[in-house]
Amino acid sequence: MSFMVKLSIVLAAVVAIGCGVAASSASRPDIDIAAVAPTPEKPADAKSGQETAVFAGGCFWGMEGVFEHVKGVTDVKSGFSGGKKKNPSYEQVSDGDTGHAESVKITFDPSQVTYTQLLTIFFSVHDPTEKNRQGPDVGTQYRSAIFYTNDDQKKIATDFIAGINNAKIFSKPVATEVTPFDAFYQAEDYHQHYLDKNPTDAYIVYNDLPKIDVLKKKFPDLYK
Repeated sequence: MSFMVKLSIVLAAVVAIGCGVAASSASRPDIDIAAVAPTPEKPADAKSGQETAVFAGGCFWGMEGVFEHVKGVTDVKSGFSGGKKKNPSYEQVSDGDTGHAESVKITFDPSQVTYTQLLTIFFSVHDPTEKNRQGPDVGTQYRSAIFYTNDDQKKIATDFIAGINNAKIFSKPVATEVTPFDAFYQAEDYHQHYLDKNPTDAYIVYNDLPKIDVLKKKFPDLYK
């Protein structure tokens, strides 16, 4: 989906229902994802260094913007994962035929923030029950997905989803895919740090800034 088409869709949605994120159960303050999160190791108990997490949860602008404000995260890139086409362009992925999802590659220091904590934020700032869409964005490229890089990440993610479903946190089962990481293709430069560079963009204002508010309110100790 082109930028102008995306913008026109979100503006129409705003007129019809108001803020798309506010209409999503994932960002309501009564949804407490942390209550069913697996008990994480304490960051201080982990070895310092760099690890990688790869998530997809709708348009990558918002996901990147959220994780750039998480303590212990040293780098976030917007890009594409989950498909077979090598080095796809944004327009190719937007056509929905590449198999890729708009994703973020998060580099973090596990001595400061754990993978479980990152997952808790991930599940709190988007609606993981929506299949192949988030808010105004529709298509497999906007699906919810976790691309695990090792067996520990796979177990943590699958246990987390089981906990959410067993506790009936949402009215529908979690649709988030848990699949092995294969490759990450960085998106074009103009997509990187898009939220920070364009805070008054209509799409950002109505769909992504509320996600930052969720991070501030629910995870003040992790916000930077």
